[in-house]
Amino acid sequence: MRDDRVEPKWINLFSEVFRLNGIDPDVTVTILSESQSRSLNVAIAELAVARIGARPCLVTLPTPSNPAPVPIRSTGASAVLQGNRPALAAMKESQVVIDLTVEGLLHAPELPAILAGGARVLMISNEHPEALERLRPDPALEAKVRDGIRRLKAASRMHVTSAAGSDLQIDLRGARAGGTWGFSTKPGTVAHWPGGLCLCFPAAGSVNGRLVLAPGDINLTFKRYLETSVTLDIADDHVVRISGSGLDAALMESYFAAWGDRAAYATSHVGWGMNPAARWDAMALYDKAQTNGTEQRAFAGNFLYSTGANEVAGRHTLGHFDLPMRGCTVTLDGTPVVSAGKLAPELE
Repeated sequence: MRDDRVEPKWINLFSEVFRLNGIDPDVTVTILSESQSRSLNVAIAELAVARIGARPCLVTLPTPSNPAPVPIRSTGASAVLQGNRPALAAMKESQVVIDLTVEGLLHAPELPAILAGGARVLMISNEHPEALERLRPDPALEAKVRDGIRRLKAASRMHVTSAAGSDLQIDLRGARAGGTWGFSTKPGTVAHWPGGLCLCFPAAGSVNGRLVLAPGDINLTFKRYLETSVTLDIADDHVVRISGSGLDAALMESYFAAWGDRAAYATSHVGWGMNPAARWDAMALYDKAQTNGTEQRAFAGNFLYSTGANEVAGRHTLGHFDLPMRGCTVTLDGTPVVSAGKLAPELE
């Protein structure tokens, strides 16, 4: 990759994915972006909708100022709408909203109102289209992710262990489980491209134990592979101790503390990756501005631990870490869904 330009193959790709999401000439579509959105993806999305024969409504809003003391990354809670009534009206009147905001609408406060009107939202992660091309949604993934979600909803306990020393217990009673395989045609739903995740938001007081992040695990907030081990001791959902002798621990400790907010130390969501096309090592091949790291959240067999906002537990904060880990074993009520970083055979 050298110069960013619209490639015909990417228009074809976006058109293919949009059709998978039920967009046809009779569907009303709003493309939501902001002034700092990846302009290449916005242009491709508009051309792809036009190629299908639909007429998009283009809503582009100014990227708001950062209210935090540090850079905000990977929250999934775009603040771009800020209750903007005309923009919200356009999305409520649409059958499909193509979300090209930088952070995405997944945890935005306006999302429930958009979905309540029957719109479905396709969040396109802020990735270079080369990555989206490799990770085009695979219809075969839907049944496997649905199976994983069913298992999560039926389980009462998740246990995570690893050879590095992780031993984390998660009470799943009261958790909200979900996932994405990359597309949806059902009104009032959210799809995410790239897809391939099963996860849940645990209720308050549900997460206790220890996580040991080993070299090669990923801090997606920093878009950085760990080079030294970091141990997180977790009690009553909150990281209460960060230990490690290298730069990775120091960086995490500094970013946690910068928020001055106990909720920033709390568990947001936990789950595992399901996408066999996603690669843990791909981030090494992109400049930081070219990737949002969704591929690393979704690679098959990773355990994903995240800190920050959790509506189920009643916690709200802009501080957020996404930490995909390799080599973990994840069990639900004693039955493995991931064994030493490998998906259970029935989920592969």
